[in-house]
Amino acid sequence: MLPVLGLFQRAAWARMPELLLSDAALSALRLSLETAAISTGLCILLGGPLAVVLARSAMPGLRTVRSIVLLPLVLPPVVGGLALLFLLGRTGLVGRQLDLWFGLTIPFTTAAVVLAQTFVAMPFLVVSLEGALRTAGRRYESVAATLGASPALAFRRITIPLVLPGLMSGAVLAFARCMGEFGATIAFAGSLQGTTRTLPLLVYQEREVDVDGAVALSLLLVVVAVIVIIVGRPRQLEGLS
Repeated sequence: MLPVLGLFQRAAWARMPELLLSDAALSALRLSLETAAISTGLCILLGGPLAVVLARSAMPGLRTVRSIVLLPLVLPPVVGGLALLFLLGRTGLVGRQLDLWFGLTIPFTTAAVVLAQTFVAMPFLVVSLEGALRTAGRRYESVAATLGASPALAFRRITIPLVLPGLMSGAVLAFARCMGEFGATIAFAGSLQGTTRTLPLLVYQEREVDVDGAVALSLLLVVVAVIVIIVGRPRQLEGLS
């Protein structure tokens, strides 16, 4: 709490409405919330099946696959952004084909923000959901199978409710990570107002020209993060994950 208290002590409270209601701040907040929500959805869509494979599969090389999945946790975000740029840029391995075949350019667009956030946040969801799946085990699914339930039905009606708290925890962590993403975003998407300039990027820019503005926006990020944790992780789930 001490660093946050430092922000509160430094904040220019008299200018707070002016700083938080500026066009740049509102645009950055809207973009951050929208891209973080989309990225969290992609994390669930892509990371959910991946967590099931890591928790339930016995295929060879699973440890290597897990290491690759968790790589963004230890990789500097700016390195991840550069990797995405050289993969999906106009001269990149995949980006060249996208430009040639479909005329698509991903870097320095809102889509690049979403991809950068998904890249750095998905491991948080995978780790949380894999742990929940391992804790739940397969015993209830085995009992359901003896009662005539198919594997798909048992997974949908039994396993998913059991791991739902872990999934919610992972989604909250992923959303919060997306909201705070900076390095990969600025390297892959740049900082264009209304298009790629999320709230963390605006904080960095304001730090150079208006410290009061940077502090106000930093406090806004803190408040949003606290709200996300409180709303996204209800008290009744605390003892279940």
